[in-house]
Amino acid sequence: MKGYGQYCPIAKATEVVGERWTNLVIRELAAGSNTFNDLRRGLPLMSPSLLSSRLKTLEGAGVVERTSAKGHVDYVLTEAGEELAKIIWQLGIWGHRWVRSELTAEDLDPSLLVWDIHRTIDPGFFKAPRTVIRIEFKDYTSKFRFWWLVITPVNVDVCYQDPGYELDLEISTDLRTLTAAWMGDTTIMKAIREKRVVLSGTPYLKKNIAVWLGTNYYADVKPAK
Repeated sequence: MKGYGQYCPIAKATEVVGERWTNLVIRELAAGSNTFNDLRRGLPLMSPSLLSSRLKTLEGAGVVERTSAKGHVDYVLTEAGEELAKIIWQLGIWGHRWVRSELTAEDLDPSLLVWDIHRTIDPGFFKAPRTVIRIEFKDYTSKFRFWWLVITPVNVDVCYQDPGYELDLEISTDLRTLTAAWMGDTTIMKAIREKRVVLSGTPYLKKNIAVWLGTNYYADVKPAK
């Protein structure tokens, strides 16, 4: 990004974070995505070449550190990056209050939603050695219709294809409804009462879905208008 030619600290900071996708890369790193593949799953519409370019820029700015061990590459926020991430999270609060998404089709993405949900689930909540949850988006007929969450005591995996395990819970809904519940525009229990979300499976998981599913970091932010 071409500089602003100003000593102003806002100008200098914007030279680092002002490019398209940069703030979302920082968001993903702050949320725990440390590998290139995980970053891509949190940024499904960002091309691999552009992601690589943004990581290099952030590394050059001292915001991101690239580490490599036995051929495994990780990206982590530096001290400067951690401080910047706090600002990015605050920017999200402002955004959800003042320019809140109306959840139109252009803003909805099943891969981002399921990825976002999976990383906030606490594996310790589940009693079984393995719990398998399938999410069905009824308004999709493509490969994005079905998603699987495979939960073990130490990990939560997202599967794009049937992993072949017996299902413990099936969630059938449409993408907008589940996104609205995740982002705080409604609640999952209200959507269930209105039959916009249909559950089938283990009673324990059905009864406690509001607990283990949780909500997005910004769900409690109320709109300004």
